Amino acid sequence: MNAFVALADDTRRDIIRLVAKNGELTSSEICQNFLISPPAISQHLKVLKEANVLLMKKDAQKRIYSLNQEGMKEMEDWILEIKNLWVKRLDKLDRYVMKLKMERSNDKK
Repeated sequence: MNAFVALADDTRRDIIRLVAKNGELTSSEICQNFLISPPAISQHLKVLKEANVLLMKKDAQKRIYSLNQEGMKEMEDWILEIKNLWVKRLDKLDRYVMKLKMERSNDKK
């Protein structure tokens, strides 16, 4: 699953925020922060893990979740690429507007 699709859900974004704030959390610790059922949280965690946004390691019966830096980097890189394209476009528009201003200024003289 695509990370952006996984993060389209409010609860999953809240889970990511919670894990980012705390570093590592067990699934039980994550569940304690939500009013939805543990199986529902487990489904959200599964989606986030499959989307490479979260990592999961087992410690006996516990499942411990942390952010997947590599998965987060992929999203960051994509966002930066789009931002750079937008900035280039705005820069081009700015140059065009400045050119029009100069032409109008020259026409008035």
